[in-house]
Amino acid sequence: MKKKNQLPILEKVTITDIGAEGKAIAKVNNCVVFVPYVVPGDVVDLQVTQKKKSYMEARAVKFHQYSEKRCQPICQHFGVCGGCSWQMLPYSEQLFYKQKQVEDHFSRIGKIQFPPLLPILSSDKTEFYRNKLEFAFSNKRWKTSEEMQQQEKTSKNENAVGFHIPGKFDKVLDIEKCWLQDDISNQIRNEVRRYAMEKGFSFFDLRRQEGFLRTMIIRTSSTGEVMVIISFFQENKKWREDLLQHLADTFPQITSLLYVINPKANDTIADQKINVFKGNEYIFEVMEDLKFKIGPKSFFQTNTAQVCKLYQVVKNFAQLTGKELVYDLYSGTGTIANFIARHCKKVIGIEYVPEAVTDAIANSDLNQIKNTSFFVGDMKKIMTPEFIQQQGQPDVIITDPPRVGMHADVIKAILQTHTQRIVYVSCNSATQARDLNLMDAQYHIVAIQPVDMFPHTHHVENVVLLEHR
Repeated sequence: MKKKNQLPILEKVTITDIGAEGKAIAKVNNCVVFVPYVVPGDVVDLQVTQKKKSYMEARAVKFHQYSEKRCQPICQHFGVCGGCSWQMLPYSEQLFYKQKQVEDHFSRIGKIQFPPLLPILSSDKTEFYRNKLEFAFSNKRWKTSEEMQQQEKTSKNENAVGFHIPGKFDKVLDIEKCWLQDDISNQIRNEVRRYAMEKGFSFFDLRRQEGFLRTMIIRTSSTGEVMVIISFFQENKKWREDLLQHLADTFPQITSLLYVINPKANDTIADQKINVFKGNEYIFEVMEDLKFKIGPKSFFQTNTAQVCKLYQVVKNFAQLTGKELVYDLYSGTGTIANFIARHCKKVIGIEYVPEAVTDAIANSDLNQIKNTSFFVGDMKKIMTPEFIQQQGQPDVIITDPPRVGMHADVIKAILQTHTQRIVYVSCNSATQARDLNLMDAQYHIVAIQPVDMFPHTHHVENVVLLEHR
């Protein structure tokens, strides 16, 4: 007998496409069904997990036929951890669907005319490409369905160091090997787990807000430097010093070993004091012949090699001759501003995070760049006619907003400048397309260049060149 409101199983459904947020698409009786971890061409039975008026969410429970497009995921944690959700797609197919995603957003959301997209720039590295990962400690280890079925055979150990399970804020998947960051990251994480369990250190209980070990951030750089930041929920001087000294002795590769005591309700360390246990309080990253100083709170694009390609696109789209005044909006730690500074007369950077502006100024000083100025504050309040009169009329505007895109007032301020050329960098082509629709009356799209920053995910960076009509 069917339970009341039990959701149906859809049998022998053919997956046809990939759509929003990287989930695959099928159609059943003219209803769209979104399914993770399957690829176009798969024929599957689907267990509906959510039913709405216009669509359904489902998961594959049986494969009748595997698509020719499918490949074998390399990670043992695939399908559970929530990251790298496209590992079952060959990289060439990933690039195809990322490019298609940008085209779909511009057609469906932008509703504006645009030229054919330039071929997406692929990432030279598809594994071990990230320079930063954050891991959580938890005494509530997430168990796979296989472990649950064999409960009596599994270890009683409930501790984990790894990633939060999507939708389960207090559950953490214990990670043995992650393919995203240089393998030194795996070695450090696994040794911290082993040593902490050997010594009986308590792992964090997020619901009860108790425990010793909370989070760990590992940063690596192309210079070979390694930064490790351990966040403790409470101070225990002996435990803390024992763990940190063990790390220092075991991994001479660590050039910056830092720690935080964070008793707050959330994990963020942006407002916390960072303490140096050993080494420097920063590491360096290099792009072309520029050096960037990265502290524990600094933002820096996580795929260093690929961000260099991205910034070269930005520079080329800006068509700099050495005479231009450039406004760099949402300038962050000044990576774009410093990257293009030698190719223009001056760069004005505007950013709302004070610490990022401090980093931007420090990076200009580090590289002996004299033609940058950075301002901190709300973009829509700074970009006034008075500010432009004081700083000068921009010849080029570069804007790289967060995923939510630009506020309507910022777009209005940009339009009032009547700047000849705008380069719009985005990590979310849906909000980018929405913003470009608002700019369409004054600016037309000249070129669109997608850049793959995050292999094995659906995320894609996109750069658009706009010129005044």
